[in-house]
Amino acid sequence: MRFFLVTGAAGFIGARTCQLLLENGSSVVGIDNMNDYYDVRLKEHRLHGLARFDNFVWSLTDIEDRNSLESLFATYRFDAVINLAARAGVRYSMENPHVYMATNAQGTLNILEMMRKFGVQKMVLASTSSLYAGQPMPFKEDLPVNAPISPYAATKKAAEVMAYTYHYLFGMDVSVLRYFTVYGPAGRPDMSIFRFIKWIDEGTPIELFGDGTQARDFTFVDDIASGTIKALKPLGYEIINLGGGQNPISLNHVIGEIQSGLGKIAAIDHKPFNKTDIKETWADISKARTLLEWEPGVALKDGLKATMDWYFANKHWVKDIRL
Repeated sequence: MRFFLVTGAAGFIGARTCQLLLENGSSVVGIDNMNDYYDVRLKEHRLHGLARFDNFVWSLTDIEDRNSLESLFATYRFDAVINLAARAGVRYSMENPHVYMATNAQGTLNILEMMRKFGVQKMVLASTSSLYAGQPMPFKEDLPVNAPISPYAATKKAAEVMAYTYHYLFGMDVSVLRYFTVYGPAGRPDMSIFRFIKWIDEGTPIELFGDGTQARDFTFVDDIASGTIKALKPLGYEIINLGGGQNPISLNHVIGEIQSGLGKIAAIDHKPFNKTDIKETWADISKARTLLEWEPGVALKDGLKATMDWYFANKHWVKDIRL
């Protein structure tokens, strides 16, 4: 039986990744600091789904706390670390860049140091498509992503290059995964699809930055979680895109699909396009196909339906989530 440490286990991607690992018979220690960047009830909801597994151990631990991490690594012998803990959100990183640096960069360094000290040789590191700002599409992993346009992207780049340093110096095997616009049930309320569903259902005007023609390579959370687990294989040091791999889908199209699915229409309140946003994202996923034998399997229409079904099943408390 394999034993994994998953950081950010109460997060959107983290909880789903934990669930798939546990269902496959692996043992997991999941840690999270349960910060209140968004409503903690969502994190508690995800953790509740993991508590039914006997092979899941939960620890309220912050990756910024080296002493707590050292105690954890001294207690358990991990086969690998899946580092999904991060401060997320491009716009909020402009307001509070210090916490992004502390978690995304320093926190990753803390984990790498614990891995070095305790002889853990494999890390899967979550990174972001936000690094590709200004690059030609579809985005390939070998593009020079040296001009991040938000503190969020800059701190993710810092984590990537620090992980490479530990690969070079200490022979660690690191899979860096650049995720592309993840959505699905129990998603983050600062992400567009969660907001669109809630606003359209309530008849609240949709707050839309820009004209809605901006487009994303939307990727369903189950596909992301399965790709994350596939990246546990030995690879040396590789940066790999996990995305929808299709033509970018505009926000206007997504809004139309949700309105059709809900049978409701909401007004749109247009806001100025945010300087830190990328106009379009589109992943070249040929490397994921080759190295991981992975490609996304959930179409947007099906993923949106699953997300809306979750929303209505939990509407009695989700209706009170602050966006």
